[in-house]
Amino acid sequence: MVSGTETRQSQGATRGPARDRGVGTSAPRPDGTLKVTGEFAYSSDLYLADMIWGVTLRSPHPSAWIRSVDIGPALAMPGVLAVLTHEDVPGEKFYGLEHRDQPVLAIDQVRYQGEPVALVAADHPERARRAAAAIVVEYEVREAVVDPRRAAFDPSCPAVHEHGNVLRHQPVRVGSHFEAPVVVTGEYEVGMQDQAFLGPESGLAVPAEDGGVDLFVATQWLHVDRDQIAPCLGLEPERVRLSLAGVGGAFGAREDLSMQVHACMLALRTGRPVKIVYGREESFFGHVHRHPARMRYEHGATADGRLVYVQAEILLDGGAYCSSSLAVVGNAASLGVGPYEVDNVRIDAYGVYTNNPPCGAMRGFGAVQACYAYESQMDALAEACGISPVEVRVRNAVSQGSTLATGQVIDSPAPLADMLRELAAMPLPEPGGAGLLDMPGGVSQTTRGEGVRRGVGYGVGIKNICFSEGFDDYSTARVRVELLGGEPHALVHTAAAEVGQGLVTLQEQIARTELGIDRVTVAQADTTVGSAGSSSASRQSYVTGGAVKAACEAVRKRLDDLRAGGVTLEEALERAGAVEETREYRHRPTFPLDPVTGQGDSHTQLALCVHRAVVDVDTELGLVKVVELAAVQDVGKIMNLQALEGQIHGGSAQGLGLALMEEIQVTGGRVLNPSFTDYLIPTILDMPPIRVSILENPDPNAPYGLRGAGEPPTLSSTPAVAAAVRAATGLPLRRVPIRPHDIALNG
Repeated sequence: MVSGTETRQSQGATRGPARDRGVGTSAPRPDGTLKVTGEFAYSSDLYLADMIWGVTLRSPHPSAWIRSVDIGPALAMPGVLAVLTHEDVPGEKFYGLEHRDQPVLAIDQVRYQGEPVALVAADHPERARRAAAAIVVEYEVREAVVDPRRAAFDPSCPAVHEHGNVLRHQPVRVGSHFEAPVVVTGEYEVGMQDQAFLGPESGLAVPAEDGGVDLFVATQWLHVDRDQIAPCLGLEPERVRLSLAGVGGAFGAREDLSMQVHACMLALRTGRPVKIVYGREESFFGHVHRHPARMRYEHGATADGRLVYVQAEILLDGGAYCSSSLAVVGNAASLGVGPYEVDNVRIDAYGVYTNNPPCGAMRGFGAVQACYAYESQMDALAEACGISPVEVRVRNAVSQGSTLATGQVIDSPAPLADMLRELAAMPLPEPGGAGLLDMPGGVSQTTRGEGVRRGVGYGVGIKNICFSEGFDDYSTARVRVELLGGEPHALVHTAAAEVGQGLVTLQEQIARTELGIDRVTVAQADTTVGSAGSSSASRQSYVTGGAVKAACEAVRKRLDDLRAGGVTLEEALERAGAVEETREYRHRPTFPLDPVTGQGDSHTQLALCVHRAVVDVDTELGLVKVVELAAVQDVGKIMNLQALEGQIHGGSAQGLGLALMEEIQVTGGRVLNPSFTDYLIPTILDMPPIRVSILENPDPNAPYGLRGAGEPPTLSSTPAVAAAVRAATGLPLRRVPIRPHDIALNG
């Protein structure tokens, strides 16, 4: 038992002789102490002596025509150096992560509340804000499309974009038998969750002597940012240089552009460095959120609970622009029945445009929404068949060799049934105490135990790792070994974004293990080295880890050749100078889902996590206290135990938040709670003890046998908590987050 976590290796797994700070150890984070003491420099801390400040004017309306924009009052204000509109965009006026449908600045219309309309640069941030407020925009407000079902299926609904409101419809079709002795149906809803990172969008753009620009920014994907920014600036990509600034959390929201193009435009116009930092309210409007979902499910089974068929309609609200909705729909469709064997499947997953806030990537990426629905269905099926929630999952669990609904065969370990049995065998927490922190409502002293009931619930999730559906998913690493101060030193350089997950530490660990060199430095991530892809999809350990490993192996081979005849490493480096190699690493190919049948090997790796939640519920006031979470997760290979525990705890916290408290409230396309006063995230008082068991069943196709681990806990924790609340209250509770009045008014 290590820090409350059990770690076990499966038969055949090997740990090997790891160095003190190599692969498999809890090597310390080089940025850890600085972050704890407050000395770490985040992107919002960037400063240059002659910099000026940028501010964005945003639309107050979710849908309107722009009839005129008068920038004169802003230009007349002292300290204002530039005011820009869409007419000042020097290159292409549109950008986008997957589909270039989003204007740099609104042209003739706005499609969501908060859409950027104009930019201001001034010598002081407050002057810039006052100047932005002085710009006069004449809007003609029009009907906002806010109901995703109407947007998708009502021919009379206005089109948010000229090409229609349906971004993607992905069917999955398997089998033809859709009758069974036991049938359970349900309609489920998932609210709009925010990534709620603590570091707001920020960056510093510096004009360069070659007419280009250097941008220091908090992001998840340097190269895709550059490839969107450069065309909008009318510049060649090599003249737009990005460096990663300190990132204060990401969780998917930094995959899309926010202030990047705007800061660069202002810097190039004024010839001065321009800093933009969003306030908390603006941050809620300045990044994408998790897609809210409406889902209809029908499960048919035999009397003993074995699945015969699953039918589902999954409707995802993508908001005003595409972002990553196409891939989110693909994930929801391909993983829509969960990690269960079923021969007959009919799924229809849709992503639609509305005038609600744009939605895109967030931890779990389409699989979270589907997981809540199919796990709620499995609980309903267990009740209908008179068997336990664990047993119904065990009877239908996938394993190595199982075929998913898309026809893809699971070709690596997937011991789901064993994971469930282990979870169920874990001891339950003792009955709650009488202290304030032991009761629902906590220190608010809402109860002395009257009306409090305990519930236990289970959740299972399956998540794809790395990019899918034929995307050319790779990472590049450059490794250089030389003598510094008479000692061998390794420099690792990738463009992979450290967003808090511990990637810098992992790259150091791999270099130490592969090279046998203790002194390792990881260079700042930037665009002077080949792309590493996005820090998302739980992929960086797999892909960038693979690239660093491959580059180190190439360096080690050259060093071994230089050391032939018994020469020491120091002597070899003294003779040869630096030894440097660059390598790209790609995982095995994936393929797009068939647009009609949904068949295809769309994923490269799949990961499983199972959760048990224990809750106490004040049924009179609707207050919930999560007493304990327990999780079992298979990670293939533990690369850094402490970092891994942090990922499981953090993912569980975000899943708990979605289950009980986190939701952006949107009415008529307008956000009602853009602040941490009203958008609630779990605090230390909300988080229970977490019991974790980590399994190591190596994936033979992955570097070190590892399995991406950051996202799966987010999937399974939400339905586990919701199931526990249902067990305590006896209420159906088919929407998350579960709010107090959902319990108190219906109990």
